[in-house]
Amino acid sequence: MNAMARTAPPDPAAAPVVGFLRPFIERALKDRVRYRYVQPRVLQEGEGFRIEAPCCSRNVDPEGGVIDIALLTPSADGRWRLQARDHAAGVWEICAEGLLLGEALDILCVDAQRRFWP
Repeated sequence: MNAMARTAPPDPAAAPVVGFLRPFIERALKDRVRYRYVQPRVLQEGEGFRIEAPCCSRNVDPEGGVIDIALLTPSADGRWRLQARDHAAGVWEICAEGLLLGEALDILCVDAQRRFWP
C-alpha cells in the first residue's frame, strides 16, 4: 500500500469533517492484510478514533471476544498519532506520530510487525 495512493480527507481539526473521517477510515480498513474476514468497528473517541475487532487468532482473547486494535488521534497541526494496544499491560503504545491520515492507515493496514492485528 502506498500513502500517496490514498486521497487524504480535509483538515481533521475542522469539526464538520469528523463525520466524514469515520467512513474514510472504514473504507481504508477493507485494504488491510491481516484478518480480512472480520468486521472491525471504528468508534469515535474524543477527536480521534478507536478501532476494535474480534480476536480471531485467540492470542489475546481465547474466547475470540472483541479487542482494541488501534487508536488514531489528531494533533493541532492536522497530523495523526497511531497507537497500538498493549493488551498485557492494558495501555496504548505510540507507534508513530506526525503522520498524514493516509500514512497512518497504511501502517495499520499492512501491520508488518503484527502490532495491531495480533
